[in-house]
Amino acid sequence: MAANHAECRLRRPVYLVDGARSPFLKARGRPGPFHAADLAARTAIPLLLRQPFDPEALDEVILGCVMPGPDEANIARVVALRAGCGERVPAFTVQRNCASGLQALDTAARHIAEGCADLVLAGGVEAMSHAPLLLGEAFAAWLADWQRARTLPARARALARLRPSALAPVIGLLRGLTDPVVGLSMGQTAENLATRFGITRQAMDAYAMRSHHRLATAQHAGRLDDEILPLADTEGRAHVQDDGVRPDTDMEALARLKPAFDKPFGRITAGNSAQITDGAAWLLLASETAVARYGLEPLAQVLDSEWAGLDPARMGLGPVHAMAPILRRRELDSPDIDAWEINEAFAAQVLACLAAWQDPDYCRTELGLESAFTPIDEDRLNVDGGAIAIGHPVGASGARIVLHLARVLARTGGRLGMASLCIGGGQGGAMLIESLQGAT
Repeated sequence: MAANHAECRLRRPVYLVDGARSPFLKARGRPGPFHAADLAARTAIPLLLRQPFDPEALDEVILGCVMPGPDEANIARVVALRAGCGERVPAFTVQRNCASGLQALDTAARHIAEGCADLVLAGGVEAMSHAPLLLGEAFAAWLADWQRARTLPARARALARLRPSALAPVIGLLRGLTDPVVGLSMGQTAENLATRFGITRQAMDAYAMRSHHRLATAQHAGRLDDEILPLADTEGRAHVQDDGVRPDTDMEALARLKPAFDKPFGRITAGNSAQITDGAAWLLLASETAVARYGLEPLAQVLDSEWAGLDPARMGLGPVHAMAPILRRRELDSPDIDAWEINEAFAAQVLACLAAWQDPDYCRTELGLESAFTPIDEDRLNVDGGAIAIGHPVGASGARIVLHLARVLARTGGRLGMASLCIGGGQGGAMLIESLQGAT
C-alpha cells in the first residue's frame, strides 16, 4: 500500500446530484437491441431533460467504456453530441476494465475538487453482446498478399495459400476477459481465490441464489424504479427492468451446471458468475457553486476514493486492497459503513473478499495492517442483488453500484456507503460516499 494518501483527498466538496441507468439486458447469443452509444445516449437524454439547467451548462462529459464499436471512437463525445450537450462541451472516454464507470466518476470528482469543473456528467456503458468477432494474424497476412496480387495467376497462387484455419474467428470478448500477463481468464483467477480461501461450490451457489432472490424482491417492491429509465428498441419492444434475474432459481438447478473455466473439477459456473450484459449508467456530479446556482438537491457527497494494484492472478481481491486504505485513513471500521456494494464478478470473488477482510494474516502480510477488520455484515452488502443477477456490463458497473448505493442510503436512512470493484489485470477501485438524503 502507498505510504502517503494525502494527495487522494478531495480539496472541494463534490456532490452526486442525480443519476439514472438503463435496464441491464442479458446477452443471449446474438447482438442485443442497442449499441453502446444508443444505450448511453438514450439514458442520458431523459436524465438531462429533468434537470434545471440546459445540457450546454455541463463543463464536460466523461464516459467509461471498454469495448466501444468501430463507429463509436471516443464514445463519450459521440454520446454528448447526441444527448444535446452542444459542440462546446468537451467529452472523453476512460478505460480501466471492470471499473471504467468508477474511473469516470473519480475523474469527474477530482476535476470538480480541483476547481477545474463545476458540473460534470459521468458514467459508464458497455454493449458486451456487440463484442466483435475477429480474424487472426494469419488471415490478415494472407489478405495483405491478396491485395498485392495484381494479375490473375498471382491471385490464384495467393488463393491456393489460404488455409481454412485462417478463417477461424477470434471471439473478442473471450480474449478481453483473459489476462495477457498471467494467461488466465477471469474465471480462472476466481478459481484461485476459491482454492486460497477454501470456498466450496455450495457456498458459491448459495450466494448466487441469494443475489437473484434479492434482485427479484427489489424489482417486485419497486426499489429500482427511481434509477432505471425504460427503453424501447426499433422493433417496438419495451425494456423496463434488468432481464437476467432468475427469481425461481434454487440450489438444485445451480448444482446441475458444469464448471465453466476449470473443467471438469472447477467450482466456478455460469450460475455463480456475473452475466454477460449490455447497459449504461450515469451520474451528475456538481460543486457547491453549481448546487447553489441551480438549486440542486444532492443525493450524496463523494468523500474519498482509492485505486490499488495486486497480483493479476488474484485480481478478485482488489476491493479489499482499495477499501482498506480508505477506512484506515478515516479511522473507520466495517460497522461504520451502513451499506456496501461490492461488484459480483463471481460469487467466489466476493466471498474471498469477505474472508480476506477479516483474516488477520492477510491483513498483516498483504495490507500492512496490525489487525483485521470486523466482518462485513452481509445484510448490508448488495442488499438488492448484484451482478450475478443484474449483470456486469464492464464499462457501466462502477457507475451503477455508486448510483444504487446512493439510493439505498437514502431509502434506509444510512449515512456512509462503500462501493468497490475488482479489476481485470490485478487492480481494485473503491469510493466512499455520504448520503445527504436521509430516510424517505
